[in-house]
Amino acid sequence: MLNFLLIEDESLFAKSVKRRLEREGHHAKIADNISTGQKLLQSESPDILLLDVRLPDGNGLDLLTEIRAEGHPMATLPVIVMTAYGELEDAVSAMKFGASDYLKKPVDLDELMLTIDKVVHNHAIRRQLDFSEQRAQKTQQLINLIGSSQQIMTIRNQAKQLSELMDKNKDTTPVVLITGETGSGKGVLARYFHQISHRYDRPFVNVDCAALPDDAVEAELFGQESYYSLNEASKARPGLIEVAEDGTLFLDEIAELSLSAQTKLLNVIERRQLRRLGSTREIPVNSHVIVSTNRDLHQLVASGEFRADLYFRLNVVEITLPPLRHRQQDIAELAQFFIEQFAKRYGVEQPRLAYDAMRQMQQYDWPGNIRELENVLERAVMLCKQSIIEFDDLLLRPFSQNDNSEKVLPEIEKMTMDQVEKYLLESALNRSSGNVSRAARQLGLTRMAMRYRMEKYKL
Repeated sequence: MLNFLLIEDESLFAKSVKRRLEREGHHAKIADNISTGQKLLQSESPDILLLDVRLPDGNGLDLLTEIRAEGHPMATLPVIVMTAYGELEDAVSAMKFGASDYLKKPVDLDELMLTIDKVVHNHAIRRQLDFSEQRAQKTQQLINLIGSSQQIMTIRNQAKQLSELMDKNKDTTPVVLITGETGSGKGVLARYFHQISHRYDRPFVNVDCAALPDDAVEAELFGQESYYSLNEASKARPGLIEVAEDGTLFLDEIAELSLSAQTKLLNVIERRQLRRLGSTREIPVNSHVIVSTNRDLHQLVASGEFRADLYFRLNVVEITLPPLRHRQQDIAELAQFFIEQFAKRYGVEQPRLAYDAMRQMQQYDWPGNIRELENVLERAVMLCKQSIIEFDDLLLRPFSQNDNSEKVLPEIEKMTMDQVEKYLLESALNRSSGNVSRAARQLGLTRMAMRYRMEKYKL
């Protein structure tokens, strides 16, 4: 059961809402003006506030602004605004002032109940994100771009400059495109952007586009309205874009999205409005969008696998992270950071990295970039027998294609083009243990193109 406070001066409408809420098992109080509503806020401590905009003694949006002020005891209270005036303008203003959602009068009571379900769900997610953020602040260091190379210093300065610019123009936040090889730190840079921005205390929602289920990509991103049929029923639920409201939405591996999802994403970015699947109502969107990819988007546009208009929209601010082999002077700093972190995590004495081990590390190509370095050092810290990590403890095995080439070429020479393509697909799937997205990246394909070829060869 939830406790509702309804601030509404239309008596008949207020009573009908109260009856419907009580029929659903909730408790509701009514105030017909702002003054009475303020008193009931203090005495009743409601779970949700239903707030009209035009009231006899003032504007409901002023009360909303007061509630959302820093330090107010009801600052996190979910508020649903109802308005018959100004329509979208009032609704957009309400969302900017911190409303959880809005409804236009005349309000359909069934729609009201669906909106309440959505707001309760969002509020629970927000509380979970806030808890996770607080826990992270207590247990983890602040995100930092480690390194003193010229490349990293330039990227760090670019990030700070962009963040300062966006803080001055909070209503116009350009999309940031981060490119670079797998494991080069694109996710860390995205979190760094979030941390140094004015949105640092709001949600950071990391979406791995390659991991989204093929049959539910759009529902996961854009949300879905409730529906009922003879065979199934589904409650309304927000998408990940809505969950990131007022915070940062990080779309990792953007090239893996289908063309249909790309079209809808472009519409959200351009119009700052979102429409859930199965809905005709548009929801204002206010979050900073950061995307990343390890693919050549320009080449994907040329092959028709990525929308040109979305590419041009994303390519306003692009930051390219260099591979670790091009910033070898940062390896020592990164290694020291990881060793300290893993020694604390596993409760062991912090080992020292031998000179020969460091020299060999700086000569290694690091095909997996920083992620590979991190994994190598985690293993070394756990298995190190002495207080020093020697080169042999790193277990570095440089990739070599020479041994395999002599075995593969004789097979390929006897194959047709289709047989070669099928062979490459099977090999990539075996190397990735059946992970379609990872296999697609190895072959330079999108997940959609990979699926097409798998169906073609019945893999």
